[in-house]
Amino acid sequence: MTATELLAAAVTALGGATRPGQVAMTEAVATALESERHLAVQAGTGTGKSLAYLVPAVAHAQETESTVIVSTATIALQRQLVDRDLPRLAESLEPLLDHKPSFAIMKGRQNYLCQNKVAQATALEADDPNSGDADGNAGGAQTALVDESELSWLGRHMARIYEWANETETGDRDSLEPGVPDLAWRQVSVGAKECIGANRCPFGDSCFAELARRKARDVDVVVTNHALLAVDAMLDINVLPDHDVVIIDEAHELDDRITSMATTEIGVTALNMSARRAGKLGAEGRDEKLIDVAREWEQVMMSIDPGRLTTLPEVLRPTLVALQDGLWQLQQTIGRAPEGEAANEPERHAERLSLANHLTEQHDAVARILSAFPAHPSLSPDDATSPEPATPPGSADAPEDVVWAVVDERRGTMLKVAPLSVSDLLRSRLFDHNTVVLTSATLTIGGNFNAMAASWGLPAGSWDHLDAGTPFDPAKSGILYVPRHVPFPGRDGLHEKTLSEMYELIMAAGGRTLGLFSSRRAAEQATESLRRRLPFDVLCQGDDSMGALVDRFAKQENTCLFGTLTLWQGVDVPGKSCSLVIMDKIPFPRPDDPLLQARKEAADAAGRNGFMEVAATHAALLMAQGAGRLLRHTTDRGVVAIMDKRLIEKRYGGFLLNSLPPFWRTTDPKVVTGALKRLVS
Repeated sequence: MTATELLAAAVTALGGATRPGQVAMTEAVATALESERHLAVQAGTGTGKSLAYLVPAVAHAQETESTVIVSTATIALQRQLVDRDLPRLAESLEPLLDHKPSFAIMKGRQNYLCQNKVAQATALEADDPNSGDADGNAGGAQTALVDESELSWLGRHMARIYEWANETETGDRDSLEPGVPDLAWRQVSVGAKECIGANRCPFGDSCFAELARRKARDVDVVVTNHALLAVDAMLDINVLPDHDVVIIDEAHELDDRITSMATTEIGVTALNMSARRAGKLGAEGRDEKLIDVAREWEQVMMSIDPGRLTTLPEVLRPTLVALQDGLWQLQQTIGRAPEGEAANEPERHAERLSLANHLTEQHDAVARILSAFPAHPSLSPDDATSPEPATPPGSADAPEDVVWAVVDERRGTMLKVAPLSVSDLLRSRLFDHNTVVLTSATLTIGGNFNAMAASWGLPAGSWDHLDAGTPFDPAKSGILYVPRHVPFPGRDGLHEKTLSEMYELIMAAGGRTLGLFSSRRAAEQATESLRRRLPFDVLCQGDDSMGALVDRFAKQENTCLFGTLTLWQGVDVPGKSCSLVIMDKIPFPRPDDPLLQARKEAADAAGRNGFMEVAATHAALLMAQGAGRLLRHTTDRGVVAIMDKRLIEKRYGGFLLNSLPPFWRTTDPKVVTGALKRLVS
């Protein structure tokens, strides 16, 4: 049977109805997999894109006896695919295929409890009966990894994790409810680079991450996330099962997620943690030396302004070189295990291997930062006492890097390094080895696919595209309103006239408003101002967990919800509860964002328009996502109001407007308030 016929059978079995956009997308995906050409598909809300790519994916997997990888950006979509879409699809297609479609989920190793780390904590606690925190909670792992000031808070979470560790069958973080903060989870998990490997780990046979990986062998579809896809592509490690087809859902987030995975940092808090861990393993004094060097580096960093470093300050280079050497010397010392340790003290030996891997990672981060700047003329190759990073900048796969300084209240002083672009990396590591389908509700920026294709690094002439449309009619279901009478946005917060305009709109809508703000400061200012004036509840991001806030917003029809980036992309509230979406202004990136500013300057230097390529594209993608919060069901109606007249008065406004759904447009406040009042009545 063809993919289209399988889709029709599945839709019938599931009690659905034929959707032209879904059929068109299924045919396009099937053709792409057969012809081995990349494909970009924009499929709006209500198209049924998950089924449209899963059906041809399953068919291809069974025909070729291979595995298809499906990668998503959010946990919510992974759960939808694995818990709902794939089980129902497997049941409906079983009678029509050689065997019942099989599937599994794979997450990054850091999402699973590391039994080795838990055992290390227990062993260290036994060695040090005073290692508990101020509340008497177990603290072996924590004292090795965190500052004493955080032990009381952290210890309570760690106690819960240790209790859960004795009961869990999967070790999956998502099954720990309620959840724990990232800092707590890091004490009992490892990333791919830090893991010592199942063959060398005393818990290799029962490792939760390895069990999940074995379960994913020889299935038709493996659902994973962009982060793990990045690890599989970037490292010379076969993390995912062998495959030649990758389907990327929520592809509009691929660039950011890959960039995040390729970003690394070095910080004084993390360095001190590594030194403390090393001290418990016999570091021959090199742990103290690293602490001294880290302290000296931190003192120098206090004279460095936060932000991007276009050149490496002369005062900073010597301390970085010393830091690099100190990390390497400590790694070499820790890596030499006493004779018989592996057999007699397996947990201690496993901690040694894990720490050695972590020290290598920290060393490589410093080396990468140094390599991002021209070498100091006074330093010759003979002066170096430690090797270059595993993938040195300048190699075929290494992107040009951007370095910037950060001061974090919790984690102290840090230097971060990220690739200027990930397009070359994606081209060489993903597109050259796989047939890739990329899909999302928002991929046409400025009216075409070119901006997204360039950010991904899709090779010219190797890809096709399809706009599968949407079952909605935005021109009949939604109004785009841009008020001309409010002032241009300024740097001093929301103008009183802008707040008054928001008030009038929300009153006309009877509450029912999702407020999308470009900064937390603006969201909080609007909340404080409008709570005093509105007869409706106004919820603000940070008042409670995001899930709880969205749930209240959806169930209490007259409620308003204000927030920042998470709300722009992640809220799915169909029905009357979301009849008005307000954006405070065009969400251009902050001018002090070091990475985006570097990308803009690079585009300008290459003779392109850096503002349009970076800032305007960034804003257009967010605005398209934000506007997409309005129409989530075919019966939805409402207004998207953008409080920024630059959208209709500046030359770049047309580019941004072409990135939005084709709503009916107006600048007349009476027309909009009248429409909202009729919608309420």
